Amino acid sequence: MRFNPEKCAIPDKRMQPFIDSNEIWNYINNTEVTDERVQQIINKSLNKERLTLEETAVLVNANNPDQIEMIKEGARKLKEKVYGNRIVLFAPLYIGNRCTNNCKYCGFRASNKDAVRKTLSDEEIIKEVEALEDNGQKRLILVYGEHPDYSPEYIAHTVRTTYGVKKGNGEIRRVNINAAPLDIEGFRTVKDAGIGTYQVFQETYDREAYSWYHLGGKKKDYDYRLTSLDRAQEAGLDDVGIGALFGLYDWRFEVLALVRHTVHLEACYNVGPHTISFPRIKDAKTLNITNKYEVSDADFTKLVAILRLAVPYTGLILTAREEPKVRREVMQFGVSQIDGGTKIELGEYSKSQNEDQNLNREQFKIADDRSLGDVIDELLDQKYLPSFCTACYRLGRTGEHFMEFSVPGFIKRYCTPNAMLTLAEYIMDYATGDVAEKGWQRIEDELQQLENGEFKVDTAEIRNRIEKIKQGERDLYF
Repeated sequence: MRFNPEKCAIPDKRMQPFIDSNEIWNYINNTEVTDERVQQIINKSLNKERLTLEETAVLVNANNPDQIEMIKEGARKLKEKVYGNRIVLFAPLYIGNRCTNNCKYCGFRASNKDAVRKTLSDEEIIKEVEALEDNGQKRLILVYGEHPDYSPEYIAHTVRTTYGVKKGNGEIRRVNINAAPLDIEGFRTVKDAGIGTYQVFQETYDREAYSWYHLGGKKKDYDYRLTSLDRAQEAGLDDVGIGALFGLYDWRFEVLALVRHTVHLEACYNVGPHTISFPRIKDAKTLNITNKYEVSDADFTKLVAILRLAVPYTGLILTAREEPKVRREVMQFGVSQIDGGTKIELGEYSKSQNEDQNLNREQFKIADDRSLGDVIDELLDQKYLPSFCTACYRLGRTGEHFMEFSVPGFIKRYCTPNAMLTLAEYIMDYATGDVAEKGWQRIEDELQQLENGEFKVDTAEIRNRIEKIKQGERDLYF
């Protein structure tokens, strides 16, 4: 018999834990899968409605090759409807690797005595940001170990420092944060610095597994971490990102838990997470876990497609942990943001060729170390539209406001034109000849599609702004 969610659902309360492992396993173990049911659920998602836990469990349990292909095809269609062919680009900038936690899977763990601990000085941060701007980056995520040195005041200071760096036409227009959970006042402090999204990953949502992996430090407190983004919302920071580290526990459980987290935020604050991340565990110094929960490429591809269908309006982030081949595949099924030109060794962006490149300050191994230009080149070859757009965040189209704007026509009226404008900037300021040629052709093709589409868009104004960019103006957006 099919599991009845109405009899199991736990009322959500603000600032209180919301994950019930028995509830999630009941959904996984007691849902029936038929072709008809899978198609019904996909159709609901294509209508841009978030899926329930029971519906997500059906997709998780669908193992028939035809059913899996249905899920992937549905995810392809949904991505096109919600996000078009845009891929937003960003880069991580590691600020410091000091950490008081002792997580078995992380190279920053306190017991890793081989790690060279480092916090970038203001001067070093400026050099790193300048190097990133020289490559064309406009969006960064600042990453910090979990340590008292990285207080809310310090994080806010580094954010303001980053925004203040201008080199040529280069500037950082959006700074996201991946750092320790904060109290409400702490979240207010970083919000006032003008941050974009604040990410806190639960790593694993299973309480028992969480306790086994986290041996010391404040991160050992499961509930404090789980409710961290409630505190962000209470502080008025409505742009938050959630995630799980796949490979720590059963991937099926983690997928449903991510949806459950989304349900909780929607129930309590009327807005879900802005982004969901799903990194797979990779090699790290002093890595101390088994491969019991290792996620295969096939399951990884499937879970990305399921997440796309489960949370239609939430951005999905895929990082350079994954090899280019895997990145190419899963971008089809719903990924909307990727990093490019990634370096995770502290201070590495500004290093010269002759400097030591192996100081053991990295958190994990990356699998895609291509330059930003190479990543953009491939995106253009695959008919994607690379984007550095930050307009929605700067115009207040976040949180509940973003949901209001996320209606038919929004992509064509705002997102696609803004992506074209940021690509035009990149072409003018940073692209090589071959990439520039492909980029201008991609922009022209996109304009032609808008002009020939059913939804009327003022392409003349888009062309006018592109000409202004060619004449030297910057930061134009709708």
